[in-house]
Amino acid sequence: MVPEAQFSSYYGRPILKKPVWAPLDIAGYLYLGGLSGASSLLAAGGHVTGRPALARSAKLAAAGGISLSLVALVHDLGRPVRFLNMLRVFKPTSPMNLGSWLLAGYVPLTMAAAASDVAGRYRLVGSAATGAAALLGPAVTTYTAVLISDTAVPSWHEGHRELPFVFAGSGATAAAGLALAAAPVAQTGPARRLALLGAALELGAFQLMKRRMGLMAEPYEEGGPRALLRSAEILAAGGAALAAFAGRRRSRPLAAVAGAALLTGSAALRFGVFHAGVASAEDPKYTVVPQRERLRAPTD
Repeated sequence: MVPEAQFSSYYGRPILKKPVWAPLDIAGYLYLGGLSGASSLLAAGGHVTGRPALARSAKLAAAGGISLSLVALVHDLGRPVRFLNMLRVFKPTSPMNLGSWLLAGYVPLTMAAAASDVAGRYRLVGSAATGAAALLGPAVTTYTAVLISDTAVPSWHEGHRELPFVFAGSGATAAAGLALAAAPVAQTGPARRLALLGAALELGAFQLMKRRMGLMAEPYEEGGPRALLRSAEILAAGGAALAAFAGRRRSRPLAAVAGAALLTGSAALRFGVFHAGVASAEDPKYTVVPQRERLRAPTD
């Protein structure tokens, strides 16, 4: 009897090449993009409901977050022209190409909205830019989940159904956290509600994703990713609860602590997901075992 072959490599080489993206650049890009997109929604809400301080802080968060996100992306690409080259074509089947076009349209809108608010001029233009940025905000928050799910990295690809919802919740908690830390407590009602909704969506979708993934969920439950993701869960739940309590007490220090917890928890989730994906690409088990299971599965 020949023993079953052990899978550790393919002729001394990994079966999959792990992502070559720099962790700080790309995980930061995932985080800041989510913060920015959700902040645009919060800015529009503050603008419409007559909460100027909330609207201004969210507009600045959207513009600053997406600017830093682009800096991280271009730094990882190495040269700015590589980003511009992605705009030479329009390819609906490519999440990366669509994301590039999305950012090209979204960035100027956030800049116009923030500049108009700070300068106190061109209010009609600023209002239009705020509304248009809010329309693109959900796509900016979630498209990075589609981007990484559209790869061969096992623990990213297998979570393609729920990961956009996880990122949507994470972006909402980050935007709410920044608004809680920056705006007066009296104007943060929408941010507190967004924190509760975002935390529920993030935690619920992430647990559902792990249950459905089976073996592919292991990288999320081991080593460094596990520590990051457990911290994210605690900070998201605790920050949302503290935000609600701070609103009832009208406590500025409590709101600031809640905001810091939500911001940190959102970052921990994005970094945890990134590192879990890298770990799944490095271990051949997560490539070979599912293939064998599919071959053994009965066919109709």
